[in-house]
Amino acid sequence: MSRIEKAWSQAPIVWLTGVRRVGKTTIAQSLGDDKAQYLNCDLPVIADMTSDPELFYRNVDRPILIFDEVHQLSDPSRLLKIGADLFPHLKILATGSSTLAASREFKDTLTGRKRVVYLTPVMWDELLAFNDSPLLKRLYHGGLPQALLSEKKDPGFYREWMDSFFARDIQKLFAFRDPQKFNALFEYTMKQSGGLLEVTSTAAALGISRPTVESHLQALEATNALTLVRPYNSRRQSEIIKMPKAYTFDTGFVSFMRGMDPLRPDDYGLLWEHLVLEYLQAHAHESDIYYWRDKHDHEVDFVIPGSRQVVDVIECKWNPTRIDVTAIKMFRDSYPQGNNYVVSPLPGNGYPKKVSGIEIFVCNPEGWRKHKFNIKGGKT
Repeated sequence: MSRIEKAWSQAPIVWLTGVRRVGKTTIAQSLGDDKAQYLNCDLPVIADMTSDPELFYRNVDRPILIFDEVHQLSDPSRLLKIGADLFPHLKILATGSSTLAASREFKDTLTGRKRVVYLTPVMWDELLAFNDSPLLKRLYHGGLPQALLSEKKDPGFYREWMDSFFARDIQKLFAFRDPQKFNALFEYTMKQSGGLLEVTSTAAALGISRPTVESHLQALEATNALTLVRPYNSRRQSEIIKMPKAYTFDTGFVSFMRGMDPLRPDDYGLLWEHLVLEYLQAHAHESDIYYWRDKHDHEVDFVIPGSRQVVDVIECKWNPTRIDVTAIKMFRDSYPQGNNYVVSPLPGNGYPKKVSGIEIFVCNPEGWRKHKFNIKGGKT
């Protein structure tokens, strides 16, 4: 809620986005009936109620107005724009699975009138709210609340979610007509999640045209179902400069599609990397997140550039006692300024360590945030 309030202090419209069933509606409804008027835009009556936007807004009698699943309306951008321009005293919260202007539904991007709050699946520092949900369950079931709260992993949940995702988000927003091609690509990215994605070879493997693959990847990114992490580089000949890494949005779907049943210790590292990325997206959302790799296969999991050529390195390790800093050393030969983090699932706020002459800070995701942003005893 603090992120939403901060966003409202900067713009009249907050766009709350995240994948289907991540909890957007729960957060919207938690604002309270006494302060907020809640509208479920799935209901046909809402389209009729808002058909005359000015008349509608004049009769709003609460300080907060919520449009849940606003993309279900025929012209949501016009409705939101009128609210922001003519009724600036209102705080407007609109929810949806896609980014604004990602589809034909949004003819106006609401530039200057909105701020975006991205809601991720349940993160590392939220697990305590789920009393019976230790870390391994989070990796296995994923971070959608319904799946995480389930005693057993239900394959039907993941299949039904994918069917609903295509019908209610993808088809509605992008008018794709072939669910088989879309789902084939989506499942392929889940099975390859965390690895390099090359469009031409992907198209050949699936028997789908390259333009179709590209358009479907764009839709997956726009609806927060896929993150493409691009390579960080200064175009040195030794660096990979084009091919992104693709991360599916949730560890539960990755483990389901990859047949990780039950989880084995060898699976933990890959799924932990996904969980760390989600945390970075939530807490470094104003920064670009990259990876780095050279042509000798030295690779750094995540790179976050700052100001004045300062570049932070983040390596994800399930076991922090087994740290190989070779890739960090190679990276620092080219980019010497910045902090080196090894993020692991350990208690406490973290500790500094020197390995092979390289200074690193070993911490969990919350410890990274405190150290990075100098919160309550972090970096001085």
